[in-house]
Amino acid sequence: MTVKMSRRSVLTGATALPLAATVTPALAEGHAAMAPATHARSFKLGDFTVTTLLDGSLPRDGAKAIFGGGATDEEFAEVSAQNFIPAEMAQFFFTPTLVDTGKEKILFDTGLGQGGIQKALAEAGVTPDQIDVVVITHMHPDHIGGMTTSGAATFANARYVTGRTEYDFWAKMDAENRVADLVSKKVTPMAEKMTFVEDGGEVASGITAMAAFGHTPGHMTYMLDSGDQQLLLTADLANHYVWSFAHPEWEVRFDMDKAAATASRRRILDMLSATRTPMIGYHMPFPAAGYVEPRGEGFRFVPVSYQMMG
Repeated sequence: MTVKMSRRSVLTGATALPLAATVTPALAEGHAAMAPATHARSFKLGDFTVTTLLDGSLPRDGAKAIFGGGATDEEFAEVSAQNFIPAEMAQFFFTPTLVDTGKEKILFDTGLGQGGIQKALAEAGVTPDQIDVVVITHMHPDHIGGMTTSGAATFANARYVTGRTEYDFWAKMDAENRVADLVSKKVTPMAEKMTFVEDGGEVASGITAMAAFGHTPGHMTYMLDSGDQQLLLTADLANHYVWSFAHPEWEVRFDMDKAAATASRRRILDMLSATRTPMIGYHMPFPAAGYVEPRGEGFRFVPVSYQMMG
């Protein structure tokens, strides 16, 4: 990886169906080519190995109603046309991330719970029982669905980490709520193995929680920092690689607190563009990694090509 930033410059800047596309994986040390993978893409970040895992992908109609709150039909269609995508349909991607620190294998989010996470891990050469830590960025179903399989813990040997604010919000909600009901089934049984973090809390050496509330009450992003190289796992800060970047103020249906989500989105995208820090977004087109550049009053997501090869 070529981007090098100081810790201070970044941390002070911010408080399902499998896809059948072939992706060229990162080169291993010595530049020996790995076998092509369709659900896993690995690269180096200092001493860390970071692997994005495609849990699933599916199309959905009604894109403006989901991603264009506050935009006119004409504005939404214009931005879509400028970026060569249809205004009527969006392709959804679901991308957990595995970070191997050399001491622990840390999985961020668990996917939909339809078997995709196991398939992606297998392509990366990892079995579920090898996962040491599971970090839940927030508790929407597509992030906690894979915590259990057939009623048993999918990652039997793992400890769990999540935000205190996020857990407390869902844990006290009436279980008749769809998400709260899933939390009670998937997350609550793991509570005894769970550590709760606040903004600025540490998951492991070089992995720091950064609050980005709004999408959910306790939504967290996570900064990875190794060998003077950094990358931000943005989770659901921005749910679409075009619309949520070009117009961070356009409201997203899935954001629970629209104003707070907009503020978090603009603040963190501004930081990423200013520091040229790469990111991985849970719903970005696979392999979900890229950069942020300023574009007019908003931003543009620039997907990785070969910058992050080891």
